[in-house]
Amino acid sequence: MKITVVGGSKGTGAEFAKLAQQAGHEVTVLSRSGQAPHSVRALAGDASDPQVVRDAVAGADAVVLTVGAAKKVPQQRALVTQTVIGAMQVAGVRRLVVQSSLGAGDSGSQLPGFLRFVMLLALAKPLADHNAQEAHVTSSGLAWTIVRPSGLTNNEATGRWKALTASEAGTLGGTITRSDLAAYLLHALNDDSSIGQAISLSNR
Repeated sequence: MKITVVGGSKGTGAEFAKLAQQAGHEVTVLSRSGQAPHSVRALAGDASDPQVVRDAVAGADAVVLTVGAAKKVPQQRALVTQTVIGAMQVAGVRRLVVQSSLGAGDSGSQLPGFLRFVMLLALAKPLADHNAQEAHVTSSGLAWTIVRPSGLTNNEATGRWKALTASEAGTLGGTITRSDLAAYLLHALNDDSSIGQAISLSNR
């Protein structure tokens, strides 16, 4: 599979790019810095620029979006997501997996009880960005999956996770490693049952 990762120069996106390449996929990373994991094809450019993104997704089978916030851009994730969706629609690329955040959309009840109100208050602005991002995704007409991780850590991968769809009751743990999140993104990309689902995720 040919996969374009938007926002894959570091963090979860870089972890995903490495795993996907190791699994035999052809991976391209688009980032402002032009950095990518060793031997992964890298493109430098602004992911809010439609032409840059059209060039990056041309010929891809799927796009994985792990973009973060940006200084002085109030809703960077939503802006980039809207641009990526437009480029995919032009290019005829259908499969999209997006990293959002636990607490976004209708997932507030899945937050750990001791963190629920603190996180929703302290992360109001990032969550507003994720909510706008998710609105673009769900109205895109693409074959999308939204993944909402809990707090991210740089700990070693555990190979385990707890996943809840938006319709499932329950609460999640407070953290998940970036490596485990990346592995789940790859799992979801290959799982057609995840299409049209918003899935919350933690290590336990």
